[in-house]
Amino acid sequence: MAIQLNHTIVHAKDAKASANFLTELLGLADPGRFGPFWTVQLDNGVTLDYIQTDEPFIIEHYAFLVSEYEFDAIFGRIQQRKLEYWADPMHSRPSEINHHDGGRGVYWNDPNGHYLEIITRPYGSGS
Repeated sequence: MAIQLNHTIVHAKDAKASANFLTELLGLADPGRFGPFWTVQLDNGVTLDYIQTDEPFIIEHYAFLVSEYEFDAIFGRIQQRKLEYWADPMHSRPSEINHHDGGRGVYWNDPNGHYLEIITRPYGSGS
């Protein structure tokens, strides 16, 4: 059996709202419920399991590899919601996308401050 990531826990101030935010932007199925978690099922079998907390937590980064078509749809939803976005994780290039490795990428933050990213080519894959 190959080793694969199965799930990871994402801390949130409002787990349900945060899971809904991600599924709506990425165009995924509604979040499911598993114990104390709101789960977001990704197409490769990995789940992001949102858990609610009032405790301080570390801001994390989650990058999603998407097709060109999916990029257009997701980026359209980011713009439609008038969310701030950047071409880089340092937020030094606002309202831009990047073209690393001959693809496209963009960063934005979820309601908890987590860095979200969509890319159409894996980093280091060429061009």
